[in-house]
Amino acid sequence: MTFKTIRNIDVKNKRVLLRADLNVPAKDGVVTDTTRIDRLKPTIDALTAAGAKVIVLSHFGRPKGVTPELSLRFLVPALEKSWGHDVDFADDCIGASVEKIIADLQAGEILLLENVRFHAGEEKNDPAFTAALAKLGDIYVNDAFSAAHRAHSSTEGLAHHLPTAAGLLMEAELNALNAALESPERPVAAIVGGAKISTKLELLGNLVEKADLLILGGGMANTFLHAMGVDMKKSLCEHDMAEQAREIIEKAVDRRCDLILPVDGVWATAFAANAEHGTCDMESIPDGTMILDVGPASVDMLKKRLLDVKTIVWNGPLGAFEVEPFDAGTVALAKFVADHTDLGTFISVAGGGDTVAALEHAGVTDNFTYISTAGGAFLEWMEGKTLPGVAALSANKKAA
Repeated sequence: MTFKTIRNIDVKNKRVLLRADLNVPAKDGVVTDTTRIDRLKPTIDALTAAGAKVIVLSHFGRPKGVTPELSLRFLVPALEKSWGHDVDFADDCIGASVEKIIADLQAGEILLLENVRFHAGEEKNDPAFTAALAKLGDIYVNDAFSAAHRAHSSTEGLAHHLPTAAGLLMEAELNALNAALESPERPVAAIVGGAKISTKLELLGNLVEKADLLILGGGMANTFLHAMGVDMKKSLCEHDMAEQAREIIEKAVDRRCDLILPVDGVWATAFAANAEHGTCDMESIPDGTMILDVGPASVDMLKKRLLDVKTIVWNGPLGAFEVEPFDAGTVALAKFVADHTDLGTFISVAGGGDTVAALEHAGVTDNFTYISTAGGAFLEWMEGKTLPGVAALSANKKAA
């Protein structure tokens, strides 16, 4: 796809409506993870340096009407600290009072508007609400890939009203994702973990079409093993999804995608830290136990298989990484991928909430080629779906 970025447009003295995703983790009015805020800094720096009047739009949570505890006002100190700029705040995101504040905004200044979801028109992509937002700006910049799977006023509608460009974070996301699955260096390996295949059927169906190697771990691997006749004992397993698992196996064979399952696992008597545990072949799981991680033989096998690939896409942990010692498989493979990415062997792209948490736990988030902070948007992209916010970037034909 083709789209403009802020590198291609003149923003001097222009009112730039910047759609960011500031839906960040917070507790007791304090931001607990500034990753999404920090990743916006290059776009903020570029726009302010170019003399734009930056007007930031975002949602936070799922309010039903005006909900004071979901106001964006508390974000101002975190934004100022991360971005190194003063940030003003408006108590609404549309209307005469906001228009007056924006009229006084000077080049290089930043204004954060109130939660766009305080208005029902945002999630409905209501034309009247979209028009009210569009009235505030001269140019629309979307830098919120993590919200691009929503066809809302501030993520999709504005692109039909104003000249539109991608921010630097959106550009980086799209370039990384394109390099991973749309036009990758082959062979491509997809690593998919997590609890259930029922939530990732479309994802698996798309990956067997696009990947050369599909590596499964976590609870979903248990379901595939069960579908192949393995007694998984007390392991997390979707017994009612066996037929769908077999269909994916058959599709992988047809598409010449090599589907790889664990050959051994770490069993435990309970899902608890340091519960009685051991290692076994998948064909010999002890009675009364559950598999909570891939075993060392599986990790060694995967390392050998991955040495033949060029591109790795990762979504989901290989085991119950939150509880020691059942993090060992995920950590070992993550460090292997990170080390070989540093050596230039792999292009590695990862995304999804649990995935990012697992890679942070392994201490490798700075060593992958790209890690997306998007959850639903990353998953829908991996499923092969068109993301409304991204499609709108390409569809916009207005001159900037």
